[in-house]
Amino acid sequence: MSTDLLHKGLEALQKQQYSEAVGLLGTFCQDYPDRNSNIYVQGLIALARAYRGNGQQDKAISLAETLQKHSNPEVQKWAKSFLSIVKQDRINSSGYTNEPEFTKVAGRAAQTGLRLMMPKMADNLKFASGFTIILLLGMVLSLSLGVFLIFDSSHPFLGLIISVVVTLVFNGVTFFVSPVIMDFSQKWLYQTRWVNLAEIKRSSPETADMILRVCRERQLPHPRLGIIDDENPTAFTYGSLPGNARIVVSKGLFTYLDEDEVATVYAHELGHVVHWDFAIMTLASSLVQITYLIYLFARRWSYKGDSDNKLKDGLRIASIAAYFFYIVGTYLMLYLSRTREYYADHFAAEITGNPNGLSRALVKIAYGITEESTNNSQPSQLLEGTRALGIFDSKGATATGAIYSGNFEVQRLGKVFVWDLFNPWAKLAELNSTHPLTGKRIQALCTYAEQMGIGSQFNMARVIKEGNKIDKQKLMTNFFVELIMSNAHIIGGLFGLIFGLILTISLGNHHLLISFTALGFGSGFIVRTLLLYPDFKKVQDTDILTLMCDPYASPVRGKVVQLNGKLIGRGDAGSIYGSDLKLQDQTGMIFTRYTSRFGAIGNFFFGATQVENLIGNPVGTIGWFRRGIVPWLDFMELSSKQQDIKSYPRFGGLITGFGIIILGLVLPLIIIS
Repeated sequence: MSTDLLHKGLEALQKQQYSEAVGLLGTFCQDYPDRNSNIYVQGLIALARAYRGNGQQDKAISLAETLQKHSNPEVQKWAKSFLSIVKQDRINSSGYTNEPEFTKVAGRAAQTGLRLMMPKMADNLKFASGFTIILLLGMVLSLSLGVFLIFDSSHPFLGLIISVVVTLVFNGVTFFVSPVIMDFSQKWLYQTRWVNLAEIKRSSPETADMILRVCRERQLPHPRLGIIDDENPTAFTYGSLPGNARIVVSKGLFTYLDEDEVATVYAHELGHVVHWDFAIMTLASSLVQITYLIYLFARRWSYKGDSDNKLKDGLRIASIAAYFFYIVGTYLMLYLSRTREYYADHFAAEITGNPNGLSRALVKIAYGITEESTNNSQPSQLLEGTRALGIFDSKGATATGAIYSGNFEVQRLGKVFVWDLFNPWAKLAELNSTHPLTGKRIQALCTYAEQMGIGSQFNMARVIKEGNKIDKQKLMTNFFVELIMSNAHIIGGLFGLIFGLILTISLGNHHLLISFTALGFGSGFIVRTLLLYPDFKKVQDTDILTLMCDPYASPVRGKVVQLNGKLIGRGDAGSIYGSDLKLQDQTGMIFTRYTSRFGAIGNFFFGATQVENLIGNPVGTIGWFRRGIVPWLDFMELSSKQQDIKSYPRFGGLITGFGIIILGLVLPLIIIS
């Protein structure tokens, strides 16, 4: 009878009927006889979450503090993280009339399995997969035929065929044994433990029911389920075929997300299984590797001494084409990866009827990553090692995580997504990413909520309205100017080459060509450095969230700012001597970069001798803020009570520029003498 109360309470909690859940779970916890059982602890955890949802923050905190003293370390960890979230809720609701939108939980559809239209931002999955594979096959075929027609002898071609066959065989074998290899590496690196569906059900009954339903409807074997005892929230899928898929999540997913949100994350990962994502990506990866093999093959034979010049010229052209196709193929794979993330989100929204839950999950995962980084001075190797596989790009968590951790009015929160949706640098940065930008994913999820006739979690219409107020002409002008600025050294070198060529032809002195090319290239380097790192006459005292809300922010031209906060750890994953740091203020967290005058060696010594003493101290810093997928600050001055640190981001560029100019002036004299 008591367990029936627990199940009914969990069901009410899942449906966000918090008042009813409090009553059912409270009765269960009061009457259940075995206070040491896992079922009783599960009831206490659910009751704490119900208190929070019902607005009874004091009771939620009191119960979490009791659980923090539990003998089970995992329960203690959960309670600690839950306490920080509930206390943040209290701060958020105390000083502002407008609390963050995601604390007001939006609803979900009454039915699951509804057919939803994909947004325009996501291409058709079959088209994207077919287009990418066909284009890659065409590249490989044209390159192979090209190399074959260049050669008179069959022996080199045989070497190429063997290389391609070996690549296909290697990737084929890897394709089928990779799950076993990954299982071993997961166990070794992250101590992954494999669990049955019953254990998942204890933490999230909705998740277990959803997995059973999807596997039954799609006639799929149950995926192997793994849990990593790490509080950084993440989830990923791997395997070779749907029949041997693995879905692995971290313990932090259950800590930071509510039950319905956990279910949407599992549904997202199941979407990758249903769509055969690992098979398609493995095939695409094999074809890209073959283009690189052809490039290496053609380049190597183009330098053979016993070949004729015509053959060498043909092979050089083939190697250039192969390398070009390799670059294009890499970007096609990234495009396909981003498209598949959109479709996994779409699948989760249809299967669970809860696109708002996935929207909240994405933001909470970002918050959890940011929050955990404040508790650990070293970056998470789990997040770095699974960055391409995970549901969320951990490097992009800085901007989004600030949304959930800060106590700011709703209007400012949406501005963080304006950069994702409107800034041209965002579109360019996304080309190098395996995941779509967070703002675009949430916009797509909001369209699904609208199609279901339920309120969307985030008011993206307000975000679009905010974006339409931006001065588009200024935005595009800044973009093109900064694009030129970032390539000033190349432009300067080309102008110098043209001018030097004119003088060489008119005066007959070929040394002028070397001198003016070097002068142009070196001068361009100096100009580029000065433009990218403007002076400090207009330094602004600001905070991290304000910087994230700037729709004109750029990864090229730095914005001179002054920040005050606390250094909470290193920014280099896996490096105990990393020189990059994480700076946190009341509004968020940002990576800060140190640059020594002595290059990598100086950075190493700074990381080895000074960073450890700085971590945990309040600091003030002046530097250049830049916004990309990963926002960062190139600092010039960093001051704490113990010491003042100087960094020299402009030094390397200026020295390089002057060095090239001097070389261009001196080299012709050396040649003449």
